[in-house]
Amino acid sequence: MLVHPQFDPIAIRIGPLAVHWYGITYLVAFGLFLWLASRRARMPQHAAVGWTRQDVDDVLFYGVLGVVLGGRLGYCLFYKPDYYVDHLLEVFAVWKGGMSFHGGLLGVLIGLWWFGRRRGRGFFEVADLIAPCVPTGLAAGRMGNFINGELWGRPAPADLPWAMVFPQANDGIARHPSQIYQFLGEGVLLFVLLWAYARKPRATGQISGVFLTGYGVLRFVAEYFREPDDFLGLRALNWSQGQWLSLPMIVAGIAIFVWATRRNERPA
Repeated sequence: MLVHPQFDPIAIRIGPLAVHWYGITYLVAFGLFLWLASRRARMPQHAAVGWTRQDVDDVLFYGVLGVVLGGRLGYCLFYKPDYYVDHLLEVFAVWKGGMSFHGGLLGVLIGLWWFGRRRGRGFFEVADLIAPCVPTGLAAGRMGNFINGELWGRPAPADLPWAMVFPQANDGIARHPSQIYQFLGEGVLLFVLLWAYARKPRATGQISGVFLTGYGVLRFVAEYFREPDDFLGLRALNWSQGQWLSLPMIVAGIAIFVWATRRNERPA
């Protein structure tokens, strides 16, 4: 079996200044977003309606606010509501960890809506532009999880060649490196499929629908290999909290895609 390398979480230390790997993965995620979204803004179907690099920069600003605020509040509400009701001030203690993707997604959606309202653009016009640029950021985040040796997987079969022991688990059990599964699935695979699909002009809302559905399905499957949070365990039907939170994404994604397709097929 393999053993997690136990990377030093601090990538660079200069005197009292310490730069953590997890912070670097966030910078990588934002950098990739700027590069990819700028490329999409130059595509004929987007450039024709006035998208510019400045728009991309502004969308990123709103998105970062949504990720940070939504991710933190989502973790507090979805995963430990009872604890944070009794410790309200710790909601702001982001340095102690605790972020939720699903909460971050809700925060980003609100940010996109606010950006669109201020610029006179429809919500799905904005969401369709940036959706294909999101999976690379998810991939960067999962690499940060792996470097930190956190969010490890469930126990793996003894003969699985890449089964890995995570010392942070304190049990010596060989586990699925679920962070890598999610890096490859909701990161690399989703990016390749969505980028290829979005290269051609699509009905407004279709790209957003494909993203929500694709992420929801891939996250739902990955959760079968990821160790549930110890303070939650498995919920109804032996599904994890992440799986239950992914179901609304799948349903919403399918509904949005069907709505967008039918709306585009209506006679003018």
